Amino acid sequence: MPETASAAARLAAIGELELGVAGELRGTVTRVGDGVAHVAGLTEVGHEELVSFDSGALGMAYDLAPDYTGIVLLSDASSVKAGDGVLRSGHTPSLPVSDALFGRVVDPIGRVLDDAGSSISAQPWPVFHDAPSLIARAPVTRPLRTGVQIIDTAVPVGLGQRQLIIGDRNVGKTALALDIVAAQRDTGVLCVYVLIGQPISRVLAIREALAKNRALGHTVVVAADAAESAGLQYLAPYAGASVAEYFRGQGRDVVVVYDDLTKHADAYRELALLLGRPPGREAFPGDIFFVHAELLERATALNEVAGGGSVTALPLVETTDSDISGYIPTNLISITDGQIYLDTGRFERNLRPAVDVSRSVSRIGGAAQSGAMRKAARNVRIDMARFESLEALTRVGLDLDPKTQLTVERGRILRELMRQPRFVVRENTDQILALTAVASGWLDGIAPTTAARCVSAAASRLRSEAHDLCAAVDAGRELSGEWQATFEAALRHELDASRSSTVGRG
Repeated sequence: MPETASAAARLAAIGELELGVAGELRGTVTRVGDGVAHVAGLTEVGHEELVSFDSGALGMAYDLAPDYTGIVLLSDASSVKAGDGVLRSGHTPSLPVSDALFGRVVDPIGRVLDDAGSSISAQPWPVFHDAPSLIARAPVTRPLRTGVQIIDTAVPVGLGQRQLIIGDRNVGKTALALDIVAAQRDTGVLCVYVLIGQPISRVLAIREALAKNRALGHTVVVAADAAESAGLQYLAPYAGASVAEYFRGQGRDVVVVYDDLTKHADAYRELALLLGRPPGREAFPGDIFFVHAELLERATALNEVAGGGSVTALPLVETTDSDISGYIPTNLISITDGQIYLDTGRFERNLRPAVDVSRSVSRIGGAAQSGAMRKAARNVRIDMARFESLEALTRVGLDLDPKTQLTVERGRILRELMRQPRFVVRENTDQILALTAVASGWLDGIAPTTAARCVSAAASRLRSEAHDLCAAVDAGRELSGEWQATFEAALRHELDASRSSTVGRG
């Protein structure tokens, strides 16, 4: 009887064996170090396929050589050692995506990094996708309202555009990107903020800033901080693009910020050198241009047949000593649809946001502006460039004729109106009022700081006394009637009140 029971137990154990797994081809780690493992025996693994190690670590097959496979380690890199077994997973990297992601911070493979709860249950969504075909794309015609006056008027951005934000370290690139994200809280535009190679303290600070300004509820934060492996940092922007594409597939508009692609290029260079790929200019691999082009081509607007929706990309890139001719900056300038250049000198003079209009450009231009905005802003770039060249003459003591002096005075007022505090959103009404007031001479003879204060007060008055008109302007609808007269009357009222208070104090 005991022998019968023993035989039955053996048969049961044999029945529970998964012979498919037992017969599956396994690789063996031959060498490991610095976030990269060389594996022998994985002859049938696919490019960018996930693999798992005996220690539980995850990796991604990236270098498929004839006699070995180069694996980029994504998690628990310190636990992998020579001699470990490696198994294929049969699928590429993915992360769970659903509306539950909004307000959360996750890494590129979906692990939760915040303290808002446990893991997110959703359908896995592949990280790598092909860019939409040309036939599925729609022209960029709808504006992305950034709420930043100098951008909306001088360097307009459209939904589906790829607009580079470029400048030296600590000149406000991240601050500008956060302002744009915060401005979408009431527009219905969703946001994905990707952090690559940043300190964890910076990741937490950005999350806190978004939460404080009511912008976290429509934003997904994807982060691979500086302590993570180079492989995970390389994967981060693709994960962010994938999240954005998921919501675009629902016909929604999404903005994705890549902060920043300089660190992404550094992570890719590190991986390429560790995998033995030949270095090129500045030790970057020769395909670095393709890597960023492939990523940014995924941002576009889709036509109605393809489901509509859009992904707008705002990649950040860092320059050194204001030199935009560096290898990575020039690559990204040639890939994107324009750039917003932040100038160190302007930042130090407290002209913030420190956008240099003369070096910034949008290849979409007025196509992404409403009729009223296009009319009000048609000469703003020329006027600012002319003012800055003339102002330089005043510094050397040259006498100016009255017409030139008027141009300088209007330029100083315009520059003051372009100053904008952090997380302060300016609607179309505020922006069009400011530009029209300068161009029409309503503010001539007024001190720049007084002019800015009166324009702000006039915009508030318009919202209370001409609510329907302001709603039409903010929505970008075509205007009819004497709307300019209404704007002028509101501003004149505030200017008269300002003069009266000045006389009273005198």
